[in-house]
Amino acid sequence: MVDDHRSPIWGIERLLESEPDLELVCAASTVDELLAHSQLQNEGLDIVILDLRLGDASTPRENVNRLTDAGIGTVVYTSGEHPALLRSAAKAGVLGVVLKSASEAEIIGAIRAAAQGNEVLTTEWAAAIDGDPELAAVDLSPQLQKVLALYASGETSVTVGRELGVTADTVNEYLKRIRQKYADAGRPTRTKVDLFKRAVEDGWLPVPERGSDRLAGPADGDR
Repeated sequence: MVDDHRSPIWGIERLLESEPDLELVCAASTVDELLAHSQLQNEGLDIVILDLRLGDASTPRENVNRLTDAGIGTVVYTSGEHPALLRSAAKAGVLGVVLKSASEAEIIGAIRAAAQGNEVLTTEWAAAIDGDPELAAVDLSPQLQKVLALYASGETSVTVGRELGVTADTVNEYLKRIRQKYADAGRPTRTKVDLFKRAVEDGWLPVPERGSDRLAGPADGDR
């Protein structure tokens, strides 16, 4: 289980105590910590129960992709108040979404189904995928993902290029490709704030903290 608060972990531990076919092998506050733990302990993991919003500012898409690459399925365990985060995880290929307010039977059933490699078909998961049909998918290469995340966070073309080892002109060409892809999907990115919004919507950047200045996006002077 990956959650940076202890109480949900204690709750899952209690739920699984009486389930002989299910065992909570380990828990961690980040995916990095979990993968390091499982490798050190040489534990086999069938699934990870993942909280969407973690303190290391990782995105659900990044976390699900990393777990998938490690051969581990993911069930999102969430309070459900951040639709953009749910969409990000759903698009990355989670096995399902379970609300923390669900009944004990529903939670145990979802964990058991996912551990057997089955998708957990819940209304929350369906809503995460279909709730915003206007958000047409935009497929970005890993390099374009990095450019978008860095630039939309407030970096300039020069600093993004320095970070990625390319020239500012190359970064600007990447940004043209990104903007064209979003335009083709009917989701324009005329300003830097637009790029920030798209990056959050698609899970390339985490949802800003409530009340943070980041809610307004980066300054739009550098386009």
